[in-house]
Amino acid sequence: MSDPRDTHAPPTSGVAPYLSVRDGAAAIDFYVRAFGAELLERYDFEGKLGHATLRINEGIVMLADEFPRHEAMIGNVAPPTLGNRTTFTLNLYVTDADAWFDRAVAAGATVVRPCQDEFFGRHGKARDPFGHVWSFVALKPHETAPG
Repeated sequence: MSDPRDTHAPPTSGVAPYLSVRDGAAAIDFYVRAFGAELLERYDFEGKLGHATLRINEGIVMLADEFPRHEAMIGNVAPPTLGNRTTFTLNLYVTDADAWFDRAVAAGATVVRPCQDEFFGRHGKARDPFGHVWSFVALKPHETAPG
């Protein structure tokens, strides 16, 4: 079990999205540049990224390369296998949605929906180069993030 005081330790409770990507090494590099991600752990398998844990804006995201021959055991595939579609959006709650959105686009994400004012605050969406959609949310001062 990880020492809870170790800020580099992977989580031992909570929920963390686990992304399937193609070119996991490039994905880690993108998430570091686009989101200021901190790499907590990395393991290679069969010459590809077998597993990585990243900390992004106080949250945890895990990822691995797609392994088509192990799909039955893994249970998911990367968005390119689905025609660059995905079944979920990752929400990033931030203090400045425009700054996070612009940094992601500058790093190589494509605009899904530009940042705009919404009833709950400021919001925009971008697709990362690996097919995953990220939602950047800056809540109005009186609003609070779910949880």
